[in-house]
Amino acid sequence: MSNLYKDLKAEWGKRAPNLLRCGELLGIFKLEMAKGAFLMPREALNSNPKQKDQLVRSRDVLEIAVEHSITVKDYAAFERYMAQLNMYYYDYDKFLEPSKEMHKMIGLSLLYMLATNRIADFHIALERLPSDLLLQNSFIMPVLALENYFMEGRYNKILQAKKSMPSEIYGNFMDMLVNTAREEIASCIEKAYLKMSPKQAAQRLCLKVGGKELLELVKRRHWTLDAEGNYDYASLNSKPKEEIPSNDIAIQNLSYATELEKIV
Repeated sequence: MSNLYKDLKAEWGKRAPNLLRCGELLGIFKLEMAKGAFLMPREALNSNPKQKDQLVRSRDVLEIAVEHSITVKDYAAFERYMAQLNMYYYDYDKFLEPSKEMHKMIGLSLLYMLATNRIADFHIALERLPSDLLLQNSFIMPVLALENYFMEGRYNKILQAKKSMPSEIYGNFMDMLVNTAREEIASCIEKAYLKMSPKQAAQRLCLKVGGKELLELVKRRHWTLDAEGNYDYASLNSKPKEEIPSNDIAIQNLSYATELEKIV
């Protein structure tokens, strides 16, 4: 187990780690962790220093697993690893020394919730954090600022914020958040305007006119050009007229009135 841990740490610590090799080592480590019952009653930790060391190693591996899952874009695995890490961060916090990576991991988890538009989960997670952490921590504060921009509809701030993130690993989720923000901007454009030129639309979305990303968004949201070369949003907001079966409703009401009269 210790050799496996050293191999994983050494490989992940390289400037350009072999992601496939790391994935294989993580798979083996997960099996070993499960066989060895890597979680134990908290009251037993004070009398078993060796078990405490094993828990620290397991926590380190899970932190590597979180970053690995983000790098390979396996977001289902990311959620599983974060759920396991939270047990170490919150259930064993009085028995283990705080992890140096803890705040970065929490920041990543919050950013993922924001990027996937899970605002309720985001605020529930914030309830577990002390107020001084929210106001001072360099990994948490930028994510809170992003949430404020998102809730206030200042999507242009989100589009500009990628370069100011505290760690490079945040970039993957920032790409997701930027896409979410662009979809919100596109929805606002559709509801606020009857038509708009491609140049103006591209400026609001912070995209290149005629670029691949803009063309994909246009296709995905079914934007069409009118005779003047503008995107026509009027047709997107028009709803088909629904016929009201007035005769059927009148007959039904008369039937109810007749039945009530019989009862009275």
